[in-house]
Amino acid sequence: MSIDSLRRSASATVSGLPQGFWWLWLSTLVNRTGAFVLTFLSLYLTVELGHSAWFAGLVVALHGLGGVAGSPLGGALTDRWGRRPTMVTMHLAAAASAAALAVVTSAWAIATVVLLMGVAMQAVRPSINATIADMVPAHDVRRAYALNYWALNLGFAIASIGGGAAIFLGYRTLFVVDAVATTLCALIVFLRLPETRPEARTDKAGKPVVEAKVSMLTVLRDAPFRTLVLLNLFVCLVFTAPWIGLPLTMADKGLSPSSYGVVIAVNGIVIVGFQLLVNKVTDKRSPVLLLTLSSLLFALGTGATALAGSSVVAFAATVVVWTVGEMIHVPTNAAATARLAPEHARGRYQGVMGMSWAVAGFVAPIGAGAIVGGPGPNVLWAATFAIGVLAAVGYTVRLRKTLDDDIDIDRDADSGISTDSGVDAVIDAAVEPGLVVEPGKGLGDVDPAGKSPVTA
Repeated sequence: MSIDSLRRSASATVSGLPQGFWWLWLSTLVNRTGAFVLTFLSLYLTVELGHSAWFAGLVVALHGLGGVAGSPLGGALTDRWGRRPTMVTMHLAAAASAAALAVVTSAWAIATVVLLMGVAMQAVRPSINATIADMVPAHDVRRAYALNYWALNLGFAIASIGGGAAIFLGYRTLFVVDAVATTLCALIVFLRLPETRPEARTDKAGKPVVEAKVSMLTVLRDAPFRTLVLLNLFVCLVFTAPWIGLPLTMADKGLSPSSYGVVIAVNGIVIVGFQLLVNKVTDKRSPVLLLTLSSLLFALGTGATALAGSSVVAFAATVVVWTVGEMIHVPTNAAATARLAPEHARGRYQGVMGMSWAVAGFVAPIGAGAIVGGPGPNVLWAATFAIGVLAAVGYTVRLRKTLDDDIDIDRDADSGISTDSGVDAVIDAAVEPGLVVEPGKGLGDVDPAGKSPVTA
């Protein structure tokens, strides 16, 4: 591939998105560039404060537990307050938590602050995802999520390198820098990002239409979305397991912590270097194909860890495989969530989906550590392989018709083709003024005569 073709490909990947998206993209980059707390928290607790490794693991788990509560909270606030107020409030709360970590020293105070930080950091994500769905045309939503995910990882890579180089300044200094970066992120959102929450619908007479109330329980009654959340939880468990199981496995093989550092760095390098290319290749592909493929890549990559022996290169190769799965899965799953959600409940839908990530972030580290310390690492990697394959089968069997029907709709829309199918009737109804979405019936849960569209 020539330099010119690469340039054209990159230009096509980033072109055509609204200005507001790029301000949101910049806020994500700034926020993650200063993300030092989680990166260095365990070292700070053990090396600087002298706490045990057990306590450090507990504190990190509390961050994940906070996210379990924060995700639905953020989803509800996103729909009730609005996207922008929720983002600003939660970014400032996360900044205050980071600053507090630079001051507090007692075990209970640190645990409490990290728990609250987990709530704030996870609560902001539904508002970000809902904003992207609000402002970006449906056919570009998956590309927008991929670009935002690229910014997140680019910022995290910068933070890891910068934090490692600046560690001589002290952990507390890094936490203050984290607080400053997160505050700057909140300022970008406050000053440059417009509110995108859809205005109240009106009927043909111009009178406001009362939307049906949507609770978290209502969201969970949406059958296709509930299936999507469950399958994403399976994938998240597989994705999260290496972050605990891989260093323990490599240590069991006699490899040094520095070797693990080199291997896990491959994850960030691959995402930063190839996310745009992967997005170009996968753009407009069938969502069910992408989700199934990503699940299999997670299964193969983590499962192959049991076969890596003591080779650093082999371990790095396994990371490459499941990282490609990560690059495909994250934007595709986010776009599917956005499509299934009715406009006035996008925050709640994203909040429930975010819970699956948070639950995995809490459960997987504990489970991975227990399995490695008990039956052994090979059992862990066999389990992740099985769960990944199960998820792939689930996407194909349970969501194939839904996802493939929707991609056909998008292709028809792009080509100007009009049909009279039941799916088109649902889509047409969705844009009519006065539409009332009944509880438990988003765009992904229609009557038996219709179809349940999900787009990528």
